[in-house]
Amino acid sequence: MKITGVTVYLLLLLVGLTVIALLEAQHQWLATSPELQLGVRCAIAGGFGGLTYCLRGVYLNASVRKSWDPAWVPWYFIRPFVSMIVGAVSYVFLKAGLFVLQSEHQPNASAIGFLALAFIAGLNVDRLITKLEDLAQASWGIRPSRTTEASEKHD
Repeated sequence: MKITGVTVYLLLLLVGLTVIALLEAQHQWLATSPELQLGVRCAIAGGFGGLTYCLRGVYLNASVRKSWDPAWVPWYFIRPFVSMIVGAVSYVFLKAGLFVLQSEHQPNASAIGFLALAFIAGLNVDRLITKLEDLAQASWGIRPSRTTEASEKHD
């Protein structure tokens, strides 16, 4: 697939995610409880982070580096959805207290902080997954996945 097809796909996904975000903000149509609403909004924020990363990758690889490789096309199609999942997961870990946004515990932690972390999680999926695996290993003795171990050997 050509770069224009990937770009159009990502831009359409951006428009669709924006429409979903606006509808959710105005009508809370995806979730009725406040807890679920923030989780859904974190998934959306993660999607925006992933789309930002993908769109940046398009212009860097096509224009700046001139190294567009069609082998990466599946990554451009899947990455925004993985980012949405990771955005939602970041919400779960924050609510569980396994990630901390501030040094003092605030019972009514700001939704903006949750959304900011979800965006960053969607923007940088690999590092968040590595952080989650480090947390799992330290807390419960669960070893990192083979995928993570293999990627660390290439760093």
